[in-house]
Amino acid sequence: MTQVEICEVSPRDGLQNEAVLLSTADKVELVERAIRAGARRIEVASFVNPKRVPQMADAEEVMAALPRSTAVRYAGLVMNARGLERALAAGVDEINIVVVATDTFCGRNQGMTTQQAVEQATALVAGARSAGVMSTVTVGAAFGCPFEGEVPIERLRDVIAGVVDAGPDELALADTIGVAVPREITQRLGLARNLAGPDTPLRLHLHDTRHTAVANAVAAVEAGVAVLDASIGGTGGCPFAPNATGNVATEDLVYLLDRTGVATGLHLRELLDTTAWLEHKLGKALPGALMRAGHFPPT
Repeated sequence: MTQVEICEVSPRDGLQNEAVLLSTADKVELVERAIRAGARRIEVASFVNPKRVPQMADAEEVMAALPRSTAVRYAGLVMNARGLERALAAGVDEINIVVVATDTFCGRNQGMTTQQAVEQATALVAGARSAGVMSTVTVGAAFGCPFEGEVPIERLRDVIAGVVDAGPDELALADTIGVAVPREITQRLGLARNLAGPDTPLRLHLHDTRHTAVANAVAAVEAGVAVLDASIGGTGGCPFAPNATGNVATEDLVYLLDRTGVATGLHLRELLDTTAWLEHKLGKALPGALMRAGHFPPT
């Protein structure tokens, strides 16, 4: 592949596990900075219970303050019918629905079994389609679960089959706790492609918990993935997964893809400037490697 779309998730997944709660104005500035860096698809908020995820309590306020352009698409994460209602009222361009591949993690994350989550996703996809809004279903913990351990390929096959029957516009697999290695990326994306067919775009959500995310991204591109999620600075984590750490850093991923000859449309200097800004706002160093090592050749 010569081009891959990066979905910037720092405003949502990047911030949802942070102890520091950014102001609405700072969240909007983060989105604006991502746009200046070339991001054209941004997951900006979760429309979930603010008591469970207080970092996302101002989802509507963020959406109302964002600059609107036909060139930029804003996505919101939804977990249930109420979340969909809120997201549509806020004017999202697309929704992301999560179905966790194991019952234990799905219970912690959503208060239901995986099968119940599949059934709910079916209704949410139908609701989004009726509203003319694109839908993605993300299969969380597709490569491993913090509570049940390995996720057998047969289990993943059953979950993906149920998700495909829901009819989303896009199918994503998530390495929610950062345990995957390239061989598994190739194998499980191949399974997803076989079940979804050639016309459903595939997307991959990577966490760099064990520093395998960049290698996994290479395997995903070679497997024909159309969209990769990434988070500026490598921020991120799941509030309901023990020891879950950040997403693959957008700047690290763009550096890799640029030097591999794969276009992303993103600009490293702007990304690094935003990482420095975000470190200041969060009051800590972020895990992305390029921020520490610098661009090569130096600019």
